[in-house]
Amino acid sequence: MSLADQLADHIGVAERVRELLPELDKVADRLIEVYEADGRLFTFGNGGSAADAQHLAGELIGRYKRTRRPLPAVALTVDPSVLTCIANDFAYEDVFARQVVGFVRPGDMVAAFSTSGRSPNVVRGLAAARRQGATTVYFGGSGGGPAAAHADHALVVDSTETARIQEMHLLLLHLLSERVDAWAAGDD
Repeated sequence: MSLADQLADHIGVAERVRELLPELDKVADRLIEVYEADGRLFTFGNGGSAADAQHLAGELIGRYKRTRRPLPAVALTVDPSVLTCIANDFAYEDVFARQVVGFVRPGDMVAAFSTSGRSPNVVRGLAAARRQGATTVYFGGSGGGPAAAHADHALVVDSTETARIQEMHLLLLHLLSERVDAWAAGDD
């Protein structure tokens, strides 16, 4: 595939992301409500999706564009001792669900990232978050997969290509960060 064809594919997927903006607005509104009620955001995913989860947490606990108070956001992918303990003593499929049960409280938000929606640990993590009374958000692709069934808000990119999905997840997490960042700085 030529570079021009790759770019055309990228632009086509990006144009279809416009359809997700109303749902993303709902996610932003809900996350602001979570923060107003002293709640927290927890994120997770595997591989590149773990990087996206960590990126979102970093934008919120640190800053996106504005200097403002830190917003509580935790990526459940960053503690190798906890991840390997759970994987070894229980199962890799439980690495997120077990942390969700330990940390998440009613009124919090949990955001999962997956390009396929089929990873058992992501599906179990979202299901556990719902049982804990959290608002669940799923950044997905490839039609959503089983993970979408456990999401209050599903942001499913219309593509089956991992690179395109991850690029759009980055765009979506930046759009979300902008809304929440502006609110936290009093610019909203």
